[in-house]
Formats: sequence, structure tokens, C-alpha cells
Amino acid sequence: VYLLFQALRQVSQRTISTASRRQFENRVSENQRLFQEDNGLPVHLKGGAKDSLLYRTTAGLTLLGTMYTLYYLLASSMPKKPN
Repeated sequence: VYLLFQALRQVSQRTISTASRRQFENRVSENQRLFQEDNGLPVHLKGGAKDSLLYRTTAGLTLLGTMYTLYYLLASSMPKKPN
């Protein structure tokens, strides 16, 4: 039990002490400039192709979910055929 505790302590110390912190550059001012620019685009599309893809995927999934829901509401409202 003591050896297990000691091994666990070593592993936990190693992962905590050797964890490198990744420094990110501060790009807030760049993003503020991009999103405040008056280029006629809605704010949810100003991020470029990635935002456009995310928007279209979300809209498509919402449309499919709505159609799926309406289909099952219609199917459940119909009387079942007697066997």
C-alpha cells in the first residue's frame, strides 16, 4: 500500500511540475477591429469561411430536425391500422 501511494505521489508531482504552460498571443484588438469593420456582413459571418460553414451546418441541422419533428407529429396523429 505504501509503495502504491508513493508511486501515485510521484506520478502526480511529475505531471503537475512538468506541465508546460502554452502562452497565447493577445489578439483581442485584431478581433475587435475585424468585427467592428463596416463591410456589410452580419456579425455571425465576419469570421470568414469557418463561420460560414458553422452557420450553414447549424441551419441545415435545424431544418432537418424541424422536418423530422413534423414528420413524427404527423405520423403519430394518424390512426393505426387494425390487424
